[in-house]
Amino acid sequence: MTWSMLPLFLLGALGPDLLAEFGITTPLLGVLVSVGFAVAAALSLTAGPVVAAVGARRGLVALFVLAGIALAAFAAAPGYGVLVLAVAASGVPQALANPVTNHLIATRVPAGRRGGVTGWKQSGVQFGAFVAGLPLAALAGAANWRIAVGVAAAIAFVAGLLVLALPADPAPASRPRWTTARPTRDAAWLCGFSALLGSGISAVNTYVALFGARQLALPVGAASALVAVLGIAGIAGRVGWSRLAARSGEPGSLLPPLAVGAAVAALALVAAAGWGAWWAWAAVTGLGVCAVSANAVSMVTVISTSPKASVAQDSAVVSAGFFAGFALGPPVAGALVDAAGGRYQYAWTTVAAEFLAAGVTAWWWRGREARP
Repeated sequence: MTWSMLPLFLLGALGPDLLAEFGITTPLLGVLVSVGFAVAAALSLTAGPVVAAVGARRGLVALFVLAGIALAAFAAAPGYGVLVLAVAASGVPQALANPVTNHLIATRVPAGRRGGVTGWKQSGVQFGAFVAGLPLAALAGAANWRIAVGVAAAIAFVAGLLVLALPADPAPASRPRWTTARPTRDAAWLCGFSALLGSGISAVNTYVALFGARQLALPVGAASALVAVLGIAGIAGRVGWSRLAARSGEPGSLLPPLAVGAAVAALALVAAAGWGAWWAWAAVTGLGVCAVSANAVSMVTVISTSPKASVAQDSAVVSAGFFAGFALGPPVAGALVDAAGGRYQYAWTTVAAEFLAAGVTAWWWRGREARP
């Protein structure tokens, strides 16, 4: 989960370096993020059936190898065009990540432990934010951003080898059926919720470091650390909320309040622009605990409510919605920043509205489920 999303977190954490290196504008950074997630969204609907056919361990090996290739191309990119292609390639391991890992959990983890394991699994995404925003950003500052991304690529290839130590898939690989996953009713609602949630989260991931450096006048290292704090808070929130969701028996009931909490946290970013940078630190902490955690709770909901045979496909559908939101969020936010002369208040207000809309969607879905 960490390495499948790492290229996108690196775009946010290394944003100031990339803008200077390639001479691009703020909206073009958002386009990079959109390209990666557009590929992930398009492939997610077929990733579930593919994982079910080839097996989880084989899928996990493929995920790490493909992530390593994408990161290596990222590190070596001589220009913006090649960087676009590298980020597009990173969409393939992103599409595989949730179907592969949820299939592993559904088939190899006892039911009583699945909530906690899912929380730790989903926290891997936010560990990617921490890795990008602190150790790799520090390495980029001390040496060069290309070296930092190259180290990440090497780790991905090593991880692919380590996966071979896992027990083999119980069945031989079969020929994948190139069909589109068909969601259950719950998965369809969660797909819509995830699209709105993902749109807001991706805008924050992409632009919060630039916001800190340019509008709040934080040093570049401190601005990148905003991404790391978002990751740390997300790890704690995902593990804690996922366990609570699994124990509650109705994990979907947590989604509306988490989305509303995320909207409040996004408004704290608006406050930071006028009242001081400390609001930004509070905001990214709240976004990690609420917005980022809501995605993990949605995956607990999929694992808890979907028939075992449908977990991979329903996971793929929900992931497709999340990735579609991730593709939409950055260019919208970037255009708003550009239109406002480099100021971020309109972008962060839009993010808050997206989170609030996600909360309304989850509340409406829960209300429909409660009706006889």
